[in-house]
Amino acid sequence: MNTKLRLTILSFLQFFIWGSWLITIGAYWFQTKQWSGAQFGAIFSTMGIASIFMPSLMGIVADKYINAEKLYGILHILGGLTLCTIPMVTDPGTFFWVILLNMIFYMPTLSLSIAVSFSVLKTEGLDVVKDYPPIRVWGTIGFIVAMWTVSLLGFEKTAGQFYVAAGAAFLLGLYSFTLPKCPPQSTNTSSQGLMEILGLKSFAILRDRKMLTFFLFALLLGAALQLTNAYGDTFLHDFDKTPAYQDTLTVKYPAIIMSISQISETLFILAIPFFLRRFGIKQVMLFSMIAWVLRFGLFAYGNPGSGLWMIILSCIVYGMAFDFFNISGSLFVETQTQPSIRASAQGLFMMMTNGFGAVLGSSLSGIIIQTYFTDANGVKDWHSIWLTFAGYALAIAVLFVLIFKHKHVPQQHSEETTHPEGLLSVEQA
Repeated sequence: MNTKLRLTILSFLQFFIWGSWLITIGAYWFQTKQWSGAQFGAIFSTMGIASIFMPSLMGIVADKYINAEKLYGILHILGGLTLCTIPMVTDPGTFFWVILLNMIFYMPTLSLSIAVSFSVLKTEGLDVVKDYPPIRVWGTIGFIVAMWTVSLLGFEKTAGQFYVAAGAAFLLGLYSFTLPKCPPQSTNTSSQGLMEILGLKSFAILRDRKMLTFFLFALLLGAALQLTNAYGDTFLHDFDKTPAYQDTLTVKYPAIIMSISQISETLFILAIPFFLRRFGIKQVMLFSMIAWVLRFGLFAYGNPGSGLWMIILSCIVYGMAFDFFNISGSLFVETQTQPSIRASAQGLFMMMTNGFGAVLGSSLSGIIIQTYFTDANGVKDWHSIWLTFAGYALAIAVLFVLIFKHKHVPQQHSEETTHPEGLLSVEQA
């Protein structure tokens, strides 16, 4: 089978698993189980908690002790087994721990899928900057297909969504063992120091000011991503309290409107190679930050009536906000680190974004919204909330321009093919 096709299947199933339950778990929690809303927020914190340590830890294991594709498959099989137990849970406290266990198995596979894909592409002599984005786009398509599959099967409010996800996890787990081998890059530990044996060498890249700055901004942008994930759907649902909007498409089918964001992702992923070659990583990351400002600002002024175009446009620019940060960021990490620590470096990137960033975004935003933008009746001032988030993204963009010292030097085509690192940037003197 063609290498690109094999990695495309991997990417599709990777996000099909997540899309099978991430959007619809709320309906299962509130309408089927009828559990408390106060406890539901903790469910989404499990992603951040697991991402703080598991991606880096599993990256270390892949870099030093076991083939990345095998570890990737084992984690998916364990995750599938955990998903199968979720329907048996009868109380919200236990539900939290089971979801956390599932996230412990799933979250490191996000960075491992990147590490495996990059390793296979390079082994085949392909260009990761050029060839990976068209493969990764099928991950977003997998997420969308999973959402529609669960909906059409009538599993949105039932435990069936977890069985769909488990089936895909088992399939991907077994499939992973058929992939080309991605062996550890450093297996001789007899002459290594304690930091190298424990796999902590990847953290040494933070001593480089450029990389430290990059990872700090990855953390701050990871918080922005959590804001839109946590509150976007709730924001649209709240319009049903306004009589003029109760019968609009946006209020009746908010998930369909929000899915425009994922559709937009598929287009912007394909544009990444052009933008990286033309502008370099610093400007591409800046484009992402500006897109976050627009994402939140358009939500602030949009509504399901005359302002529907702003909500739709917000969903469209989300594709640039997400992809130009997440996908370009992973490519930057890949080209700026040594082969022996690339899997753990990807794990470190994941830890900053989906770990510390997610926890920062979910915890602080909840406190800020409850303290400053929610009245005594529990009504939220969404206009001010979104403007505050837009101001946060704008502040990050300004600081990024001033602090991140990086200069892009475009390469000739022949050099691009041989040295994909040259596509991204060269450190400014």
